[in-house]
Amino acid sequence: MAQSETSLPGRAIHPFGGKLLVLLVLVMLAGLPLAVWLDISTLSKNMLKRQSEDLSSVVSSIRAYYANNVITRVLAAPGEVKPVHNYESVPGGIPIPATLSLELGRVIQEKQANISYRFISDLPFKGRAPHPMDAFEQNALARLRHNPDQEMATVTRAGFSNTYRLITPIIMGAACVKCHNSNPDSPKTDWRVGDVRGIQEVSITQPFAANIFSFKYLLIYFFFVGAAGIGFILLQRRQGAIIQAVNRELEATNNFLATISLKISRYLSPQIYKSIFSGQRDVIIHTERKRLTIFFSDIKDFTATTERLQPEALTSMLNEYLTEMSSIALKYGGTIDKFIGDAILVFFGDPETRGAAEDAKACLYMAVDMQKRLGELKAKWRHEGTERPFIVRMGINTGYCNVGNFGSNDRMDYTIIGAEANLAARLQTAAEAGTIVISYETYALVQDIVIATPLPPITMKGIQREVIPYAVEGLLSSADRSLHVLSEHMSGLDLHLNLDQVEASDTGRVRTALLDALAALDQKLARPPSAAS
Repeated sequence: MAQSETSLPGRAIHPFGGKLLVLLVLVMLAGLPLAVWLDISTLSKNMLKRQSEDLSSVVSSIRAYYANNVITRVLAAPGEVKPVHNYESVPGGIPIPATLSLELGRVIQEKQANISYRFISDLPFKGRAPHPMDAFEQNALARLRHNPDQEMATVTRAGFSNTYRLITPIIMGAACVKCHNSNPDSPKTDWRVGDVRGIQEVSITQPFAANIFSFKYLLIYFFFVGAAGIGFILLQRRQGAIIQAVNRELEATNNFLATISLKISRYLSPQIYKSIFSGQRDVIIHTERKRLTIFFSDIKDFTATTERLQPEALTSMLNEYLTEMSSIALKYGGTIDKFIGDAILVFFGDPETRGAAEDAKACLYMAVDMQKRLGELKAKWRHEGTERPFIVRMGINTGYCNVGNFGSNDRMDYTIIGAEANLAARLQTAAEAGTIVISYETYALVQDIVIATPLPPITMKGIQREVIPYAVEGLLSSADRSLHVLSEHMSGLDLHLNLDQVEASDTGRVRTALLDALAALDQKLARPPSAAS
Protein backbone atom coordinates (compact mmCIF):
# COMPACT_ATOMS: atom_id res chain seq x y z
CA MET A 1 0.00 0.00 0.00
CA ALA A 2 1.52 3.34 -1.00
CA GLN A 3 1.68 5.76 1.89
CA SER A 4 3.31 9.15 2.20
CA GLU A 5 5.53 9.75 5.18
CA THR A 6 4.04 11.78 7.99
CA SER A 7 6.27 13.42 10.57
CA LEU A 8 5.61 15.25 13.78
CA PRO A 9 8.05 18.17 13.56
CA GLY A 10 9.18 19.91 16.71
CA ARG A 11 9.17 23.67 16.88
CA ALA A 12 12.87 24.45 16.92
CA ILE A 13 14.08 27.78 18.28
CA HIS A 14 16.35 29.45 15.79
CA PRO A 15 19.65 30.56 17.37
CA PHE A 16 19.85 33.69 15.20
CA GLY A 17 17.43 35.62 17.43
CA GLY A 18 19.50 34.91 20.55
CA LYS A 19 22.74 35.95 18.86
CA LEU A 20 21.15 39.18 17.63
CA LEU A 21 19.99 40.00 21.16
CA VAL A 22 23.47 39.36 22.59
CA LEU A 23 25.04 41.54 19.90
CA LEU A 24 22.56 44.33 20.62
CA VAL A 25 23.34 44.25 24.35
CA LEU A 26 27.09 44.32 23.66
CA VAL A 27 26.74 47.28 21.29
CA MET A 28 24.71 49.17 23.89
CA LEU A 29 27.26 48.43 26.61
CA ALA A 30 30.13 49.47 24.35
CA GLY A 31 28.29 52.64 23.36
CA LEU A 32 27.94 53.89 26.94
CA PRO A 33 31.71 54.37 27.61
CA LEU A 34 32.10 55.89 24.16
CA ALA A 35 29.35 58.40 24.87
CA VAL A 36 30.95 59.25 28.22
CA TRP A 37 34.37 59.61 26.58
CA LEU A 38 33.00 62.00 23.94
CA ASP A 39 31.20 64.03 26.61
CA ILE A 40 34.36 64.25 28.70
CA SER A 41 36.40 65.36 25.69
CA THR A 42 33.86 68.05 24.85
CA LEU A 43 33.70 69.16 28.47
CA SER A 44 37.50 69.39 28.61
CA LYS A 45 37.58 71.59 25.52
CA ASN A 46 34.90 73.89 26.91
CA MET A 47 36.70 74.19 30.24
CA LEU A 48 40.04 74.97 28.57
CA LYS A 49 38.38 77.57 26.39
CA ARG A 50 36.73 79.25 29.37
CA GLN A 51 39.95 79.23 31.40
CA SER A 52 42.00 80.65 28.52
CA GLU A 53 39.47 83.38 27.87
CA ASP A 54 39.30 84.26 31.56
CA LEU A 55 43.08 84.35 31.94
CA SER A 56 43.58 86.41 28.80
CA SER A 57 40.87 88.82 29.89
CA VAL A 58 42.45 89.21 33.34
CA VAL A 59 45.93 89.90 31.96
CA SER A 60 44.55 92.33 29.40
CA SER A 61 42.52 94.12 32.04
CA ILE A 62 45.51 94.41 34.37
CA ARG A 63 47.70 95.69 31.57
CA ALA A 64 45.09 98.23 30.49
CA TYR A 65 44.61 99.40 34.04
CA TYR A 66 48.36 99.67 34.51
CA ALA A 67 48.82 101.59 31.27
CA ASN A 68 45.94 103.99 31.87
CA ASN A 69 46.24 104.59 35.58
CA VAL A 70 49.95 104.10 36.30
CA ILE A 71 52.04 104.74 33.24
CA THR A 72 49.91 107.66 32.12
CA ARG A 73 50.28 109.41 35.50
CA VAL A 74 54.02 108.76 35.55
CA LEU A 75 54.49 110.22 32.10
CA ALA A 76 52.31 113.22 32.99
CA ALA A 77 54.60 114.10 35.96
CA PRO A 78 58.21 113.53 34.91
CA GLY A 79 60.51 112.67 37.70
CA GLU A 80 62.80 109.94 38.85
CA VAL A 81 60.26 107.20 38.07
CA LYS A 82 60.78 105.94 34.54
CA PRO A 83 58.69 103.26 32.70
CA VAL A 84 61.21 101.12 30.82
CA HIS A 85 61.30 97.56 29.61
CA ASN A 86 64.49 96.82 31.58
CA TYR A 87 63.19 98.35 34.76
CA GLU A 88 65.19 96.01 36.96
CA SER A 89 68.52 97.55 35.84
CA VAL A 90 67.37 101.18 35.77
CA PRO A 91 67.13 103.21 39.02
CA GLY A 92 63.58 104.40 39.48
CA GLY A 93 62.46 102.20 36.60
CA ILE A 94 59.06 100.59 36.48
CA PRO A 95 57.91 98.02 33.88
CA ILE A 96 56.11 99.17 30.83
CA PRO A 97 52.69 97.50 30.21
CA ALA A 98 54.13 94.91 27.86
CA THR A 99 56.76 93.91 30.36
CA LEU A 100 54.14 93.77 33.09
CA SER A 101 52.11 91.36 30.98
CA LEU A 102 55.15 89.14 30.48
CA GLU A 103 55.90 89.24 34.21
CA LEU A 104 52.33 88.29 35.05
CA GLY A 105 52.49 85.41 32.55
CA ARG A 106 55.73 84.16 34.08
CA VAL A 107 54.29 84.26 37.60
CA ILE A 108 51.16 82.42 36.47
CA GLN A 109 53.21 79.79 34.62
CA GLU A 110 55.34 79.20 37.73
CA LYS A 111 52.21 78.49 39.75
CA GLN A 112 50.41 76.58 36.97
CA ALA A 113 52.77 74.42 34.94
CA ASN A 114 50.05 73.61 32.43
CA ILE A 115 49.57 77.30 31.52
CA SER A 116 51.76 79.15 29.05
CA TYR A 117 51.59 82.90 28.31
CA ARG A 118 53.17 84.81 25.46
CA PHE A 119 53.20 88.52 24.64
CA ILE A 120 54.76 88.82 21.21
CA SER A 121 55.02 91.20 18.24
CA ASP A 122 56.60 91.15 14.85
CA LEU A 123 57.85 94.75 15.47
CA PRO A 124 60.22 94.58 18.48
CA PHE A 125 62.23 97.63 19.64
CA LYS A 126 65.79 97.98 18.43
CA GLY A 127 68.24 95.89 20.39
CA ARG A 128 65.57 93.37 21.43
CA ALA A 129 65.53 89.81 20.17
CA PRO A 130 62.83 89.04 17.61
CA HIS A 131 59.90 86.88 18.74
CA PRO A 132 59.68 83.51 16.94
CA MET A 133 56.13 82.70 15.79
CA ASP A 134 54.70 79.51 14.35
CA ALA A 135 52.24 79.34 11.46
CA PHE A 136 49.17 79.58 13.70
CA GLU A 137 50.52 82.71 15.42
CA GLN A 138 51.55 84.39 12.16
CA ASN A 139 48.15 83.66 10.61
CA ALA A 140 46.36 84.90 13.72
CA LEU A 141 48.31 88.20 13.77
CA ALA A 142 47.60 88.86 10.11
CA ARG A 143 43.89 88.17 10.49
CA LEU A 144 43.55 90.21 13.70
CA ARG A 145 45.15 93.25 12.05
CA HIS A 146 42.51 92.94 9.39
CA ASN A 147 39.70 92.43 11.92
CA PRO A 148 40.66 92.67 15.62
CA ASP A 149 37.19 91.48 16.72
CA GLN A 150 37.90 87.90 15.64
CA GLU A 151 38.53 85.08 18.11
CA MET A 152 41.52 82.99 17.16
CA ALA A 153 41.65 79.61 18.94
CA THR A 154 42.70 76.03 18.24
CA VAL A 155 42.68 72.71 20.09
CA THR A 156 45.31 70.03 19.68
CA ARG A 157 45.36 66.58 21.26
CA ALA A 158 48.43 64.63 22.29
CA GLY A 159 47.67 61.28 23.87
CA PHE A 160 45.01 61.83 26.53
CA SER A 161 45.63 65.60 26.85
CA ASN A 162 44.04 68.57 25.11
CA THR A 163 45.91 71.84 24.53
CA TYR A 164 43.82 74.94 24.00
CA ARG A 165 45.53 77.97 22.44
CA LEU A 166 43.76 81.34 22.55
CA ILE A 167 45.16 84.42 20.77
CA THR A 168 43.81 87.93 21.35
CA PRO A 169 45.03 91.16 19.80
CA ILE A 170 47.21 93.72 21.63
CA ILE A 171 45.44 97.02 20.94
CA MET A 172 47.41 100.27 21.04
CA GLY A 173 45.99 102.68 23.59
CA ALA A 174 46.70 106.47 23.86
CA ALA A 175 49.61 106.01 26.27
CA CYS A 176 51.09 103.26 24.13
CA VAL A 177 50.83 105.37 20.97
CA LYS A 178 52.51 108.34 22.66
CA CYS A 179 55.33 106.20 24.04
CA HIS A 180 56.00 104.25 20.85
CA ASN A 181 55.83 107.17 18.46
CA SER A 182 58.30 109.20 20.61
CA ASN A 183 60.76 106.42 21.39
CA PRO A 184 63.83 106.49 19.10
CA ASP A 185 64.14 102.65 19.36
CA SER A 186 60.61 102.06 18.10
CA PRO A 187 60.55 100.46 14.61
CA LYS A 188 57.29 102.28 13.85
CA THR A 189 56.47 105.88 14.81
CA ASP A 190 53.08 106.32 13.18
CA TRP A 191 50.97 104.23 15.54
CA ARG A 192 47.35 105.17 16.05
CA VAL A 193 44.96 104.32 18.82
CA GLY A 194 43.24 101.02 18.00
CA ASP A 195 46.07 99.56 15.94
CA VAL A 196 47.10 95.95 16.57
CA ARG A 197 50.68 95.93 17.72
CA GLY A 198 51.00 92.20 18.40
CA ILE A 199 49.24 89.23 19.97
CA GLN A 200 48.69 87.83 23.42
CA GLU A 201 48.55 84.02 23.57
CA VAL A 202 47.33 81.83 26.40
CA SER A 203 47.91 78.05 26.13
CA ILE A 204 46.43 75.63 28.65
CA THR A 205 47.11 71.89 28.60
CA GLN A 206 44.92 69.50 30.52
CA PRO A 207 44.59 65.68 30.52
CA PHE A 208 40.90 65.33 29.81
CA ALA A 209 40.86 61.82 31.28
CA ALA A 210 41.15 63.48 34.70
CA ASN A 211 37.62 64.81 34.22
CA ILE A 212 36.31 61.29 34.21
CA PHE A 213 36.06 61.40 37.98
CA SER A 214 33.52 64.18 37.61
CA PHE A 215 31.16 61.44 36.48
CA LYS A 216 31.85 59.02 39.31
CA TYR A 217 28.20 58.38 40.07
CA LEU A 218 27.45 57.90 36.39
CA LEU A 219 30.43 55.57 36.10
CA ILE A 220 29.22 53.57 39.07
CA TYR A 221 25.84 53.32 37.40
CA PHE A 222 27.46 52.19 34.15
CA PHE A 223 29.47 49.61 36.06
CA PHE A 224 26.36 48.05 37.55
CA VAL A 225 24.51 48.27 34.24
CA GLY A 226 27.43 46.57 32.50
CA ALA A 227 27.60 43.87 35.16
CA ALA A 228 23.86 43.31 34.82
CA GLY A 229 24.17 43.19 31.03
CA ILE A 230 27.00 40.67 31.14
CA GLY A 231 25.04 38.61 33.64
CA PHE A 232 22.03 38.75 31.35
CA ILE A 233 24.14 37.63 28.38
CA LEU A 234 25.59 34.73 30.36
CA LEU A 235 22.11 33.73 31.55
CA GLN A 236 20.75 34.01 28.03
CA ARG A 237 23.55 31.88 26.65
CA ARG A 238 22.96 29.28 29.34
CA GLN A 239 19.25 29.25 28.58
CA GLY A 240 20.06 29.08 24.86
CA ALA A 241 22.26 26.04 25.46
CA ILE A 242 19.48 24.40 27.48
CA ILE A 243 16.92 25.18 24.78
CA GLN A 244 19.20 23.82 22.06
CA ALA A 245 19.69 20.63 24.06
CA VAL A 246 15.91 20.34 24.49
CA ASN A 247 15.42 20.99 20.76
CA ARG A 248 17.92 18.27 19.89
CA GLU A 249 16.11 15.88 22.19
CA LEU A 250 12.75 16.89 20.68
CA GLU A 251 14.14 16.47 17.19
CA ALA A 252 15.42 13.00 18.02
CA THR A 253 12.05 12.13 19.59
CA ASN A 254 10.19 13.52 16.57
CA ASN A 255 12.37 11.52 14.21
CA PHE A 256 11.68 8.41 16.24
CA LEU A 257 7.94 9.12 16.27
CA ALA A 258 7.99 9.87 12.54
CA THR A 259 9.68 6.54 11.88
CA ILE A 260 7.20 4.71 14.11
CA SER A 261 4.23 6.52 12.55
CA LEU A 262 5.49 5.66 9.07
CA LYS A 263 5.73 2.00 10.03
CA ILE A 264 2.27 2.09 11.63
CA SER A 265 0.84 3.71 8.49
CA ARG A 266 1.67 0.56 6.54
CA TYR A 267 -0.91 -1.31 8.63
CA LEU A 268 -3.71 1.26 8.34
CA SER A 269 -5.73 2.74 5.54
CA PRO A 270 -4.54 6.30 4.81
CA GLN A 271 -7.91 7.80 5.76
CA ILE A 272 -7.90 6.03 9.15
CA TYR A 273 -4.26 6.86 9.75
CA LYS A 274 -4.85 10.54 8.96
CA SER A 275 -7.92 10.80 11.19
CA ILE A 276 -6.11 9.19 14.14
CA PHE A 277 -2.86 11.17 13.93
CA SER A 278 -4.64 14.47 13.25
CA GLY A 279 -6.73 14.01 16.41
CA GLN A 280 -10.06 13.80 14.56
CA ARG A 281 -10.70 10.27 15.81
CA ASP A 282 -10.11 8.77 19.25
CA VAL A 283 -8.61 5.30 19.58
CA ILE A 284 -11.43 3.85 21.62
CA ILE A 285 -13.91 1.04 21.09
CA HIS A 286 -16.66 2.81 19.23
CA THR A 287 -18.80 1.95 16.18
CA GLU A 288 -21.36 3.71 14.02
CA ARG A 289 -24.00 2.49 11.63
CA LYS A 290 -23.48 3.92 8.16
CA ARG A 291 -24.56 3.30 4.61
CA LEU A 292 -21.50 1.99 2.80
CA THR A 293 -20.60 0.59 -0.59
CA ILE A 294 -18.52 -2.53 -0.03
CA PHE A 295 -16.11 -4.04 -2.54
CA PHE A 296 -14.80 -7.60 -2.25
CA SER A 297 -12.40 -9.28 -4.69
CA ASP A 298 -10.83 -12.72 -4.81
CA ILE A 299 -8.43 -14.54 -7.15
CA LYS A 300 -10.12 -17.49 -8.86
CA ASP A 301 -8.43 -20.86 -8.26
CA PHE A 302 -5.71 -19.22 -6.16
CA THR A 303 -4.94 -22.52 -4.40
CA ALA A 304 -4.30 -24.26 -7.71
CA THR A 305 -2.16 -21.32 -8.80
CA THR A 306 0.01 -21.62 -5.70
CA GLU A 307 0.73 -25.25 -6.58
CA ARG A 308 1.93 -24.31 -10.07
CA LEU A 309 4.22 -21.43 -9.05
CA GLN A 310 7.38 -21.32 -7.00
CA PRO A 311 6.90 -19.57 -3.63
CA GLU A 312 9.22 -16.70 -4.65
CA ALA A 313 7.38 -16.07 -7.92
CA LEU A 314 3.99 -16.35 -6.22
CA THR A 315 5.03 -13.89 -3.49
CA SER A 316 6.31 -11.40 -6.07
CA MET A 317 3.16 -11.62 -8.18
CA LEU A 318 0.83 -11.38 -5.19
CA ASN A 319 2.64 -8.36 -3.72
CA GLU A 320 2.63 -6.62 -7.10
CA TYR A 321 -1.08 -7.38 -7.51
CA LEU A 322 -2.00 -6.08 -4.05
CA THR A 323 0.16 -2.99 -4.49
CA GLU A 324 -1.43 -2.08 -7.83
CA MET A 325 -4.96 -2.70 -6.55
CA SER A 326 -4.31 -0.66 -3.40
CA SER A 327 -3.02 2.25 -5.46
CA ILE A 328 -6.19 2.24 -7.54
CA ALA A 329 -8.37 2.04 -4.41
CA LEU A 330 -6.64 5.09 -2.92
CA LYS A 331 -6.98 6.92 -6.23
CA TYR A 332 -10.78 6.67 -6.00
CA GLY A 333 -10.96 7.40 -2.26
CA GLY A 334 -11.68 3.90 -1.01
CA THR A 335 -10.87 2.82 2.53
CA ILE A 336 -8.83 -0.39 2.41
CA ASP A 337 -10.16 -2.53 5.23
CA LYS A 338 -7.87 -5.54 4.99
CA PHE A 339 -6.20 -8.18 2.87
CA ILE A 340 -7.55 -11.68 3.54
CA GLY A 341 -4.92 -13.80 1.87
CA ASP A 342 -5.47 -13.02 -1.81
CA ALA A 343 -8.81 -11.26 -1.16
CA ILE A 344 -9.26 -7.49 -0.83
CA LEU A 345 -11.96 -5.71 1.20
CA VAL A 346 -12.53 -2.02 0.42
CA PHE A 347 -15.43 0.21 1.43
CA PHE A 348 -16.65 3.71 0.51
CA GLY A 349 -18.59 6.10 2.77
CA ASP A 350 -16.35 6.18 5.86
CA PRO A 351 -14.51 8.05 7.29
CA GLU A 352 -15.33 10.44 4.43
CA THR A 353 -18.36 10.30 2.17
CA ARG A 354 -19.56 12.18 -0.92
CA GLY A 355 -23.05 10.75 -0.69
CA ALA A 356 -24.34 7.23 -1.32
CA ALA A 357 -24.60 7.60 -5.12
CA GLU A 358 -21.14 9.15 -5.57
CA ASP A 359 -19.60 6.56 -3.25
CA ALA A 360 -21.16 3.73 -5.28
CA LYS A 361 -19.99 5.23 -8.59
CA ALA A 362 -16.47 5.71 -7.25
CA CYS A 363 -16.43 2.06 -6.17
CA LEU A 364 -17.63 0.89 -9.61
CA TYR A 365 -15.05 3.05 -11.42
CA MET A 366 -12.42 1.59 -9.14
CA ALA A 367 -13.45 -2.00 -9.93
CA VAL A 368 -13.41 -1.35 -13.69
CA ASP A 369 -10.02 0.34 -13.42
CA MET A 370 -8.75 -2.66 -11.44
CA GLN A 371 -9.87 -5.10 -14.15
CA LYS A 372 -8.18 -2.92 -16.76
CA ARG A 373 -4.94 -2.90 -14.82
CA LEU A 374 -5.20 -6.65 -14.30
CA GLY A 375 -5.35 -7.12 -18.06
CA GLU A 376 -2.06 -5.19 -18.36
CA LEU A 377 -0.49 -7.15 -15.49
CA LYS A 378 -1.48 -10.50 -17.01
CA ALA A 379 0.23 -9.61 -20.25
CA LYS A 380 3.31 -8.67 -18.27
CA TRP A 381 3.24 -11.86 -16.18
CA ARG A 382 2.82 -14.06 -19.28
CA HIS A 383 5.81 -12.31 -20.82
CA GLU A 384 7.75 -13.16 -17.67
CA GLY A 385 6.89 -16.88 -17.98
CA THR A 386 3.65 -17.35 -16.00
CA GLU A 387 1.29 -19.54 -18.01
CA ARG A 388 -1.89 -18.82 -16.06
CA PRO A 389 -1.82 -15.44 -14.32
CA PHE A 390 -4.36 -14.31 -11.75
CA ILE A 391 -8.00 -14.01 -12.78
CA VAL A 392 -10.03 -11.96 -10.30
CA ARG A 393 -13.71 -11.94 -9.47
CA MET A 394 -15.27 -8.84 -7.89
CA GLY A 395 -18.47 -8.18 -5.98
CA ILE A 396 -20.01 -4.83 -4.93
CA ASN A 397 -22.91 -4.20 -2.55
CA THR A 398 -24.45 -1.11 -0.91
CA GLY A 399 -26.11 -1.22 2.50
CA TYR A 400 -25.90 -0.37 6.18
CA CYS A 401 -23.01 -1.77 8.25
CA ASN A 402 -21.46 -1.19 11.63
CA VAL A 403 -18.12 0.56 11.12
CA GLY A 404 -15.55 1.56 13.72
CA ASN A 405 -13.07 0.15 16.23
CA PHE A 406 -13.73 -3.46 17.20
CA GLY A 407 -11.68 -5.47 19.66
CA SER A 408 -10.34 -4.88 23.16
CA ASN A 409 -8.60 -2.01 24.92
CA ASP A 410 -5.27 -3.69 24.11
CA ARG A 411 -5.89 -4.66 20.48
CA MET A 412 -8.32 -2.99 18.08
CA ASP A 413 -9.19 -3.28 14.42
CA TYR A 414 -10.97 -0.63 12.38
CA THR A 415 -13.32 -2.61 10.18
CA ILE A 416 -16.93 -3.19 9.13
CA ILE A 417 -19.34 -5.85 10.33
CA GLY A 418 -22.74 -6.78 8.98
CA ALA A 419 -24.70 -8.93 6.57
CA GLU A 420 -24.23 -6.36 3.78
CA ALA A 421 -20.45 -6.89 3.95
CA ASN A 422 -20.98 -10.64 3.74
CA LEU A 423 -23.24 -10.09 0.73
CA ALA A 424 -20.40 -8.37 -1.14
CA ALA A 425 -18.26 -11.47 -0.58
CA ARG A 426 -21.16 -13.69 -1.73
CA LEU A 427 -21.62 -11.64 -4.92
CA GLN A 428 -17.96 -12.11 -5.67
CA THR A 429 -18.33 -15.88 -5.55
CA ALA A 430 -21.30 -15.60 -7.93
CA ALA A 431 -19.24 -13.68 -10.49
CA GLU A 432 -17.60 -15.32 -13.46
CA ALA A 433 -13.84 -15.18 -13.63
CA GLY A 434 -12.65 -11.72 -14.66
CA THR A 435 -16.08 -10.04 -14.16
CA ILE A 436 -17.80 -7.67 -11.74
CA VAL A 437 -21.15 -8.45 -10.08
CA ILE A 438 -23.14 -5.79 -8.20
CA SER A 439 -26.26 -5.96 -6.08
CA TYR A 440 -29.53 -4.28 -7.04
CA GLU A 441 -28.98 -1.67 -4.28
CA THR A 442 -25.72 -0.67 -5.96
CA TYR A 443 -27.18 -0.94 -9.47
CA ALA A 444 -29.96 1.50 -8.54
CA LEU A 445 -27.31 4.11 -7.61
CA VAL A 446 -25.08 3.63 -10.69
CA GLN A 447 -27.55 2.64 -13.41
CA ASP A 448 -26.93 5.89 -15.30
CA ILE A 449 -23.30 4.97 -15.92
CA VAL A 450 -23.34 1.17 -16.30
CA ILE A 451 -24.56 -1.56 -18.59
CA ALA A 452 -25.41 -4.60 -16.51
CA THR A 453 -27.36 -7.81 -17.00
CA PRO A 454 -29.46 -9.28 -14.18
CA LEU A 455 -28.56 -12.77 -13.01
CA PRO A 456 -30.72 -15.39 -11.25
CA PRO A 457 -31.65 -14.33 -7.70
CA ILE A 458 -29.60 -15.68 -4.80
CA THR A 459 -30.24 -16.03 -1.10
CA MET A 460 -27.87 -16.05 1.80
CA LYS A 461 -27.93 -16.47 5.53
CA GLY A 462 -28.72 -13.29 7.43
CA ILE A 463 -30.57 -11.62 4.53
CA GLN A 464 -34.25 -12.50 4.26
CA ARG A 465 -34.84 -11.00 0.82
CA GLU A 466 -33.80 -12.50 -2.48
CA VAL A 467 -30.82 -10.70 -3.93
CA ILE A 468 -30.72 -10.02 -7.65
CA PRO A 469 -27.11 -9.79 -8.86
CA TYR A 470 -26.17 -7.73 -11.90
CA ALA A 471 -23.22 -8.67 -14.08
CA VAL A 472 -21.39 -5.56 -15.24
CA GLU A 473 -20.84 -5.58 -18.98
CA GLY A 474 -19.41 -2.13 -19.38
CA LEU A 475 -19.69 1.55 -18.61
CA LEU A 476 -21.63 4.28 -20.38
CA SER A 477 -20.01 7.58 -21.32
CA SER A 478 -21.68 10.62 -19.83
CA ALA A 479 -21.94 12.20 -23.29
CA ASP A 480 -23.84 9.70 -25.41
CA ARG A 481 -24.60 6.79 -23.04
CA SER A 482 -22.92 4.42 -25.49
CA LEU A 483 -20.87 1.44 -24.36
CA HIS A 484 -17.27 2.57 -24.05
CA VAL A 485 -15.52 -0.12 -21.95
CA LEU A 486 -15.58 -3.85 -22.68
CA SER A 487 -13.72 -6.15 -20.31
CA GLU A 488 -13.70 -9.96 -20.41
CA HIS A 489 -11.11 -12.24 -18.79
CA MET A 490 -11.12 -16.04 -18.71
CA SER A 491 -8.90 -18.92 -19.58
CA GLY A 492 -7.72 -18.28 -23.15
CA LEU A 493 -9.29 -14.78 -23.34
CA ASP A 494 -8.08 -11.41 -22.03
CA LEU A 495 -10.15 -8.64 -23.57
CA HIS A 496 -10.20 -5.03 -22.37
CA LEU A 497 -11.52 -2.44 -24.84
CA ASN A 498 -11.84 1.20 -23.78
CA LEU A 499 -13.30 3.13 -26.68
CA ASP A 500 -12.54 6.47 -25.03
CA GLN A 501 -8.83 5.71 -25.25
CA VAL A 502 -8.81 4.43 -28.83
CA GLU A 503 -7.41 7.05 -31.19
CA ALA A 504 -9.35 7.74 -34.39
CA SER A 505 -6.35 6.68 -36.45
CA ASP A 506 -6.28 3.29 -34.67
CA THR A 507 -9.94 2.32 -35.06
CA GLY A 508 -9.15 0.40 -38.26
CA ARG A 509 -6.50 -1.70 -36.54
CA VAL A 510 -8.84 -2.40 -33.60
CA ARG A 511 -11.63 -3.46 -35.97
CA THR A 512 -9.24 -5.70 -37.95
CA ALA A 513 -7.96 -7.33 -34.73
CA LEU A 514 -11.49 -8.04 -33.51
CA LEU A 515 -12.58 -9.43 -36.89
CA ASP A 516 -9.47 -11.62 -37.05
CA ALA A 517 -10.28 -12.93 -33.59
CA LEU A 518 -13.87 -13.71 -34.59
CA ALA A 519 -12.69 -15.43 -37.79
CA ALA A 520 -10.24 -17.57 -35.83
CA LEU A 521 -12.97 -18.49 -33.36
CA ASP A 522 -15.41 -19.39 -36.16
CA GLN A 523 -12.72 -21.50 -37.84
CA LYS A 524 -12.13 -23.38 -34.56
CA LEU A 525 -15.85 -23.99 -34.15
CA ALA A 526 -16.13 -25.27 -37.76
CA ARG A 527 -13.50 -27.97 -37.28
CA PRO A 528 -14.53 -31.56 -36.49
CA PRO A 529 -14.03 -32.48 -32.81
CA SER A 530 -11.12 -34.77 -33.67
CA ALA A 531 -9.33 -31.98 -35.56
CA ALA A 532 -9.94 -29.55 -32.74
CA SER A 533 -8.32 -31.89 -30.24
